[in-house]
Amino acid sequence: MIRFLQSGNKAVKFMLAAFLLIICLSMLWYLIPSSGQDAGNLRSGVVVTVGDEEVKADDVNKMVAAQMQQQAARGQQLPPQFATFLRQQALQQLLQRAEIKYEADRMGLKVSDKEVQDELEHGMGKAYFFPEGKFIGKEKYEELLKLNGKTPAEFENEVRQQLVVMKMVATVGASVTASDTEIEEAFKERNTKIKFQYAVLNQDELTKQVKPTETELKAYFDATKQRYVNAIPEKRQVRYFVINDKDVESKVTVDPAEVQQYYATHQQQFKVADRMKVRHILITAPPPGPDGKVDQKAVDEARAKAEALLKQVKNGGNFAELAKKNSQDPGSAANGGDLGLWVQAGSGLVAEFEKAALVLKKGEISDVVKTQFGFHIIQATEREDAHTMSLAEAAPLIEPTLKAQKRSTLLETTSKQALELAAKDGLDKAAAKYSATVISSNPVTKFEALPGVGAAPALMEQIYASKENSVPQSARVATGYVYFQVSKVIPARTPALEDIHDRVAQDFSSGRSSELLRKKSQELADRAHAEHDLAKAAKEVGATFKTSELVDRSAQVPDLGSLSGPLAEIFTLKAGEISDPISMASKVVVVAVTERQEAPTSDPKFVAQRDQLRESLVQQRQDQAWRLFLEALGKRLETEKRIKINQTEFNNLTKLGS
Repeated sequence: MIRFLQSGNKAVKFMLAAFLLIICLSMLWYLIPSSGQDAGNLRSGVVVTVGDEEVKADDVNKMVAAQMQQQAARGQQLPPQFATFLRQQALQQLLQRAEIKYEADRMGLKVSDKEVQDELEHGMGKAYFFPEGKFIGKEKYEELLKLNGKTPAEFENEVRQQLVVMKMVATVGASVTASDTEIEEAFKERNTKIKFQYAVLNQDELTKQVKPTETELKAYFDATKQRYVNAIPEKRQVRYFVINDKDVESKVTVDPAEVQQYYATHQQQFKVADRMKVRHILITAPPPGPDGKVDQKAVDEARAKAEALLKQVKNGGNFAELAKKNSQDPGSAANGGDLGLWVQAGSGLVAEFEKAALVLKKGEISDVVKTQFGFHIIQATEREDAHTMSLAEAAPLIEPTLKAQKRSTLLETTSKQALELAAKDGLDKAAAKYSATVISSNPVTKFEALPGVGAAPALMEQIYASKENSVPQSARVATGYVYFQVSKVIPARTPALEDIHDRVAQDFSSGRSSELLRKKSQELADRAHAEHDLAKAAKEVGATFKTSELVDRSAQVPDLGSLSGPLAEIFTLKAGEISDPISMASKVVVVAVTERQEAPTSDPKFVAQRDQLRESLVQQRQDQAWRLFLEALGKRLETEKRIKINQTEFNNLTKLGS
């Protein structure tokens, strides 16, 4: 997506990502090979077709690469093997996109060039493509898209697809309504309050009461021996040494001549546009509510507060101190409002803020500036005119770049040479050359870590894929490279009882207490129903008994926690009714409702919530209608044999480790 998305502007992100979000409302995850007819005659590179719509392997891989890059930009490096899952996910999304396109064409749903133009000009991205109603120009438009690997044709096609889907969503959901009666029922359901007694049986407490004899454990072990087959996992002993990145990095140096040469050949990198450093005071304004309405009184109060602070600043008040005391920007208030970055055209800040900041001179203070976040007062603290950095200015930027390049080259060379030496002369000689020590591990399972290496799942996978005494191998870990050889494989084995006595005892106790919990909870409910007295029944079976306050669905209750999930059913009980046993992880609860208060529709809250409830109900039903539509569409296209699979391409794309 376009660079301005880096600003965190949720509205713009929505515009550009809406297409994928909409089609993902229904992630059916059906297995693609069984969804259509195998078609070996599809051309190479095409994985699946829906009518004339093609899903290409290149499109899938591009989507996956973009997702991997996004994660890397956030500092979350995904392991290569995760790409298999992402490819399956991307293929599913693109297949569903093709199905929607096919159906839209069949239904005659079209989006004209003018509609695409109107979306760009008047939609959520207008502040970036058409600031103040004026187009930014073809050259800048193309530049913004190019920064994120998009051509205008590709981007506008995405917008067109988004608009087609919006039309289809609107068509599918057009007949969905919510009656006044349904809204009243939803209000009562949301606002009903109950007071109840509850008795809790805890499996952990019952487990403590189970004291198996050795005879019982032996009988249990013999009866369930199959579950303990190979219960003692395979282990491996490994000889290895480590070359840490830091040891290699210490040998990397950059001399002034190299810096000067880089500077001379990369002048374009050191051109600086007009830029400035700023600080600001932010007074936040409330966003529109779920009904789209704005609390104008609160907005006016926020503006008035900002105007009063501006007056103080212009009358000589200390900007930094006022920012610390009043600014509602958590990222800068503690620093006196300092944003800690250079601001220049296209820097990714909110358009209104950027425009107001760039016209300021050093020390100058803006008027109150309104953005989607609220009201800002901006002061320019430094300003630089456009220029080319001098060598002295650029050197601190160049040196780390050159060091990183040299480090990467040296690490790659060292890794290759060390592995070649280990394969030729053995681990000991290779380790000696690099002043490393060969370590012989104790037997380790696949899920343990080697001493001095730490958690490294990919390394352990590689170790467990190696044969005993096979040629030395290397693996990349967080701190460097590990060179290893599997010296001994200890196969998994089925233990005798004495080898896993504690585990068997735990399994026995857990199974026995689970059965006790089931029986006791049913006894508790049966006694409570028969005697119409939950307190008495709880005492008789040894359950914990408590009484709640008058609570609604959002309450947290001691020993129970949230009243959502399985416990939501207690709101269907009438006063005096007792529930059946309700399972909650390692607990079972029985509830007796003692008081029930249903909110009448005469409650003033009903008027306040009515429109929101109607909108929520309609939205839920529209989402459901869309999911059902997509499911039915996929099945219909299968039946009509519109979906064709290139099995070879599909297998290549989705096979594990590819």
